[in-house]
Amino acid sequence: MDIQITTFGALLGLAVAIILIIKKFQPAYSLILGALIGGLVGGAGLVGTVDVMMEGARGIMSAILRILTSGVLAGVLIKTGAAAKIADQIIRTLGEKRALIALALSTLILTAVGVFVDISVITVAPIALAIGKKLGYSKFTVLLAMIGGGKCGNVISPNPNTIAASENFGVSLSSLMAANIIPAIFGLVATIIIANILAKKHAGDKIELNLEENEPQEELPSFFAAIVGPLVAILLLSLRPIVGITVDPLIALPLGGIIGVLVMGKIRYINDYMAFGLSKMMPVAILLIGTGTIAGVIKYSGVQASTISILNAMHIPEFLLAPISGILMGAATASTTSGATIASATFAPAIISVGIAPLAGAAMVHVGATVLDSLPHGSFFHATGGSVNMSINERLKLVPYEAAVGLTITIVSTIMWGIIM
Repeated sequence: MDIQITTFGALLGLAVAIILIIKKFQPAYSLILGALIGGLVGGAGLVGTVDVMMEGARGIMSAILRILTSGVLAGVLIKTGAAAKIADQIIRTLGEKRALIALALSTLILTAVGVFVDISVITVAPIALAIGKKLGYSKFTVLLAMIGGGKCGNVISPNPNTIAASENFGVSLSSLMAANIIPAIFGLVATIIIANILAKKHAGDKIELNLEENEPQEELPSFFAAIVGPLVAILLLSLRPIVGITVDPLIALPLGGIIGVLVMGKIRYINDYMAFGLSKMMPVAILLIGTGTIAGVIKYSGVQASTISILNAMHIPEFLLAPISGILMGAATASTTSGATIASATFAPAIISVGIAPLAGAAMVHVGATVLDSLPHGSFFHATGGSVNMSINERLKLVPYEAAVGLTITIVSTIMWGIIM
């Protein structure tokens, strides 16, 4: 497509979308309107702008299809109580003395096996609040432990952000999940250190808790039954790097959910679980369609060339384009999924053209999107704050600390994939 959009037009469109989202307009429509304005101001004309928007949306459809089918596993994990059981078992195993590690590991593992990071935090939150009240931890401490663990799990998960990045860079999902395991471990360590700092800083803060609201509503499955579904999905995804057999996430993730529900003996409820999972994935899928339109505008603009020129003028290594693009787009959209999608869709060709391997580029873009994904104009900020009854002002104070966790993961990944490898 022979269309060129000016850098100013693309950035203006992105700015319009961000402002509208901050003003509480529907995010998908905000992104679509921003894309339209960006293309028109950028000189593409009405027909050209619509063509670019359509191509951007088409480019993300394969990822959206995989995201929708992943709702089977997510629905099973949440509605059967499997996610809560996994979290509860981890905390019981590690004990109260290692409570912060247990909370971080719980959200890490839940997110890593395919639960959305905000849902992981919401799932673990009642347990975290009860532990925090008993041991004297503040809401800041327990929420940071959960969010930090969730960020670590998110970069090694089969979640929408990973799927989108792997699609746009043309690498296998399992390879991208494995690429950031070591950075995730460093991120976990950073989470524990920062959580302990917050524990001392807010030692006088007390958690107010209504215990009746946090009692389990139904009997949870056994730990073995709870973990079978995620293990099957991960095993199927791992067949490609291990034995060269490719099982697409489109098959692996829902199959893991179905096998999991069979083992738990609740197959008669599978339709309800799938409906619930689909309801959780639909907003993400719709958001990604809007994200695709703005990504198309940016892709056909001068933003990539301008960014590379700035990096060269500042004598910054070109491989830093990958994490920087992830950080900027994650901050712009306040979403790991949208940030990773836009950054990978628009910057992948430029990143690969400077000699960065596709897997390395995907890994660095992906982790970069976790640094500033929790800004107030995104849903993650409000969902996680609400899970522990935290006010907006209180929640804002936590943003620098969780950004530090994301930055730790990004620095380690960049050293690995941009310098060492």
